[in-house]
Amino acid sequence: MDTQVTTKFKILKSANEVFEAIVDPVKIGNFWFSSSSERWEQGKSVTLRYDEYEAEGVINVLEIEVNKKIVFSWGGESDEETVVTITLKELDKGSTIIEVNESGLHEHDPEIVNKMLGQKEGWVYMLACLKSYLENGVSDLRASLIH
Repeated sequence: MDTQVTTKFKILKSANEVFEAIVDPVKIGNFWFSSSSERWEQGKSVTLRYDEYEAEGVINVLEIEVNKKIVFSWGGESDEETVVTITLKELDKGSTIIEVNESGLHEHDPEIVNKMLGQKEGWVYMLACLKSYLENGVSDLRASLIH
């Protein structure tokens, strides 16, 4: 069973604008987490906060290729660490395909289907918020999804 989750969106902005929205600790608060402890750089551990849920987590930035790729791991504290690979492919100066792939979900976990659906839902929502923020300046969708 393939337990990877992949989501792709087309965003009508340059790869640089999409990349910066993710790695910049100020910009990320407009569409994803409330805050990021610092700029995402290879080899760093970054603390991400969700003020609305009184939650925080740490990601380990494994690889950065400016305007092309971001790879990080998360969930390691609960023995459910996964690796997220975000790739950016600029089609032209005005549009970028962003792909998020999360791997490392455990195939034999009795809750694997629910976890995969939950992760897919989360990535679709995050990318929709990113698209809304970058293309239309909407910064109040983040943390609006109710489970």
